[in-house]
Amino acid sequence: MHGHERRVGVELEMIGLELNDIAELVAGQLGLSISVDGRYRRVLSGDPAGDWAVELDFDFLQRLGRQERGENDVLDDLRDSAEDLLKTLAELVVPKELVSPPLPMHRLREMDDVITVLRAAGAKGTSDSVGYAFSLQFNPEVPGEQAADILPYLKAFLCLYEWLFRQSRVDLTRRVTSFIDPFPQDYVRLVVAPGYAPDLGTLIDDYLRWNPTRNRALDFLPLFLHLDEERVRAVTDDPLIKPRPAFHYRLPNSDIHRPEWSFRVAWHDWLEVEALAAKPRRLAACCRAYEKVLRNPVKRWLGDWAREVEQQWLSR
Repeated sequence: MHGHERRVGVELEMIGLELNDIAELVAGQLGLSISVDGRYRRVLSGDPAGDWAVELDFDFLQRLGRQERGENDVLDDLRDSAEDLLKTLAELVVPKELVSPPLPMHRLREMDDVITVLRAAGAKGTSDSVGYAFSLQFNPEVPGEQAADILPYLKAFLCLYEWLFRQSRVDLTRRVTSFIDPFPQDYVRLVVAPGYAPDLGTLIDDYLRWNPTRNRALDFLPLFLHLDEERVRAVTDDPLIKPRPAFHYRLPNSDIHRPEWSFRVAWHDWLEVEALAAKPRRLAACCRAYEKVLRNPVKRWLGDWAREVEQQWLSR
């Protein structure tokens, strides 16, 4: 992490275009070459930051798409028919996903150029249909791998969550799915308490006790799997959790079809987490203020913490 510009991976979900269309548009915009990785994934190579990918965001169908066919024609025909049916159904509600490599932060402006090209070709996002629970996801590289490097981000995110949720205008369909469930209140109170300063093992254990799931707006499981695979796998064997030295932020909608929508809006909201995490005294004061709200039922239910955040705890 040290010695180079921090990097950010981006995942953008959409519908309305075929895999090959997305791959060709992005490759053309960025000067990349395309290769086929099964029937439901394309790899875009040639970027010094690493490979891009375009894939159908449906794990089971992707696994089918990578299987080699045997010599049993009848069985293969049945498998093909089932796969075709799944693909037809999936295309109605399952998004295609554009996945970037970890990009140096100064290159994030390129995402808006990519979005403009995809929008012009007919890409559609979350608010285009009531059934589209699509998201824009960031994977900011952690600045270090010790508890002292990670904990400020967790504290800052929990303090700013209500404001971030309001800012993101999370689509109703995404609210009723479990993909971005809020952190349990007992866990929030534990983490924002002034004396909470665990070592790395305790930090991971506490997280796993309350959050043994990918379904959080800021998912720490990929990071913790990277840091301590044995500890995480003792609690969850979910194969969709992949290790990486990054936070996984998945709250914003993907409104790629809206001309006024920009990647930068959601990114600037995330930067408020970065800013608060970088100021220990200000973060401690914010945690104390939020803890008082959490301990006071009247303030909790009748107050407006998101507005208080906007008035007192943002950098802008």
